[in-house]
Amino acid sequence: MRGDHLNLVIGVAAAIFATFSWSLNFLSPYVTGHYSAYDFIGVRFVFAGALGLLFVAMHWTQVCRLRVGEMALAFCLGMVGYVGYLACIMGGVIYAGPVITPAFLGLVPILTAVIGNATNKTLPWTKLIALVALAACGLCLTNLEHFARGERSAGTPLLIGVCFSLSAVAAWLIFSVFNQRAFERNPQLHPIAWTGLMMTGAGVGTLLLIPLGLQWSVFNFPTLGFGWSNAGHLYMWALSLAVVSSFGGAWAWNIASKRLPMVLTGQLISVETLFAATFGLLVQQRLPAANEIVGLLMILAGAIGAVRLVFAPSV
Repeated sequence: MRGDHLNLVIGVAAAIFATFSWSLNFLSPYVTGHYSAYDFIGVRFVFAGALGLLFVAMHWTQVCRLRVGEMALAFCLGMVGYVGYLACIMGGVIYAGPVITPAFLGLVPILTAVIGNATNKTLPWTKLIALVALAACGLCLTNLEHFARGERSAGTPLLIGVCFSLSAVAAWLIFSVFNQRAFERNPQLHPIAWTGLMMTGAGVGTLLLIPLGLQWSVFNFPTLGFGWSNAGHLYMWALSLAVVSSFGGAWAWNIASKRLPMVLTGQLISVETLFAATFGLLVQQRLPAANEIVGLLMILAGAIGAVRLVFAPSV
């Protein structure tokens, strides 16, 4: 029982670190300068792919122990969970504006927790629904200001934006479900080797999407140039997030997926909102509004409640 309890502690700590590292992505709009978010994302995932190849080479022995199907799954999860997810978010923002897509993404922790409990019942449904409702209300309160001032460019096809937004939710759910099942089927999966394969897939996916981005004219590199004098800061930030967020976040999440039930990892995803809001407040140099305080506390309470319920049998 003590070993199970330690596994839960390590898993929760890893999940919280993963959400923290992923929340650093919300700083990217403040560091791009004259370059676009698409320039930043493209460079970042090319770096991530190169780092992924390095990790694969460093842990080649562990990689060789994987079946071909497992290697292909990790590769595809990188394309779906990294590139596909972000590409869908971009499409949602382009066609539906900056409000609709974040609103749909608020469904991710809720649906992940529900799917996890439906697949492998861990918590009583009555208690889970109460915790999910608490987190959902918290997410709504936290984003209240965005909904209130939301606006959308006239004439843009809203339906396309909604489809992109739903596709982003689907991409993350696919990533979460299949990544969790991979560790359930093979507990011996090496987290760094698995993460390296995913990052390699993300790098390849990015290279495949660059021609589409050029066609849509979303990149500023062709006009601003690739030189270090202009883009050096972008390269440094992209490399930093590739290491801390793309690798560190995915590696920590794989450790959590290996040790925690999906219903708990799903609930812990909502903690990313807490970290992201904190970074946003620091950048804006302001105190949180009343609705933001209440919303963040509700999110935190929902996550803590889920952790306590999962820990209870082992304590």
